[in-house]
Amino acid sequence: MASSQPLRVALSVVGKFHTFDLAQQLHQHGHLAGVFSGYPRRKLRDVDLPQGLVHCFPWMRVPYMAVAATGWFEHRQLGYFEYLCYTSLDRYTAAHMPDCDVFVGLSGAGLQAGRSVQRQGGKYICDTGSSHIRSQNELLTQEQERWRGGNENAHPRVIERAEAEYAQADLITVPSSFSARSFEQQGVPASKLRVLPYGVNLDVFRPDGQPDASTFDVLFAGGACLRKGVPYLLQAFQKLRHPRKRLWFAGAFPTELVDQMRQAGLWSDDIHLLGHLDRDRLRQRMSRSHVLVLPSIEDGFGMVMAQAMACGCPVIATENTGACDLFADGDAGDIVPIRRADLLADRMQRLIDEPDTRGRMSARAIEVVQQLGGWQDYGQRAVATYAELSGQRP
Repeated sequence: MASSQPLRVALSVVGKFHTFDLAQQLHQHGHLAGVFSGYPRRKLRDVDLPQGLVHCFPWMRVPYMAVAATGWFEHRQLGYFEYLCYTSLDRYTAAHMPDCDVFVGLSGAGLQAGRSVQRQGGKYICDTGSSHIRSQNELLTQEQERWRGGNENAHPRVIERAEAEYAQADLITVPSSFSARSFEQQGVPASKLRVLPYGVNLDVFRPDGQPDASTFDVLFAGGACLRKGVPYLLQAFQKLRHPRKRLWFAGAFPTELVDQMRQAGLWSDDIHLLGHLDRDRLRQRMSRSHVLVLPSIEDGFGMVMAQAMACGCPVIATENTGACDLFADGDAGDIVPIRRADLLADRMQRLIDEPDTRGRMSARAIEVVQQLGGWQDYGQRAVATYAELSGQRP
């Protein structure tokens, strides 16, 4: 591996996630050796990187996404298919790895490539966007038992592979103190962990309109599922006292989850499904909502929180979202324990009853996010971490 040249970093990710935001920052400062993805190039059209640095291996990921959309396969079968997505991308990455000092693989698709880089004298970092996979699986299993349905826990081979990556890696990067604690609780030493909270694109996410004073608009952004705590948000929304309350879901909302929530008596006509929104429409919806609620049971770091805050939208989130690394409870929003629909309702009702409090939180949300910085700051923190590990100057 190169030692006299500037720090060179290679990345891999089965999809896109935050890895491509990191890749763009690394490229701007001459550190990117290459980035590998399971996505086809057409899904990476908005990526501002030279094509020669982007390596795509979509031959398993694209069929997996197509099969998953049909709903024809059982959860365990899909889980094994997902495992094959990880392993095939990993083999491709290992076979085409450019010369680098540090390889950063998003958890699931970095084991073989990481070992290859280590054999050449480089360092392997396992980057994960969630809590420890066993902690995550325990929480999701509890939710499925509680709500008598859902298929969100991981395939045993995915769990086994993730734990092998944790053990093999020279360092594990996580996005929040919540995520770090889950690793420590599972026996991973704190010295092997680094917390790198994600950034936000402040050029895209900014105030764009105002909430309607005659309504109370609650926003959830992201893929709706048990993991995201959707049932507790629906329970809390039912408790709100406002003549024109509305709950908006931006992102995928599976029909089977709608049916499940109807059977639980949690669905109503003032719930609106928006589907996927592009960045401009999401910015507008965030700016015109009174609050964004992220009631997740497990969420390494909910990037939608920082995006909403940059738009002037206060946030109510659980402790298992990374919110504690983003803002103080009661400042730019509120932080509550998981599975507490009563507290979610109480905090939302306060914003209804005390519009001045909502206005103060809105202003603070913008201030807090601007102080934390955007993806450039994330990139700088990441490079400093990689340089320290490799013993090189950034």
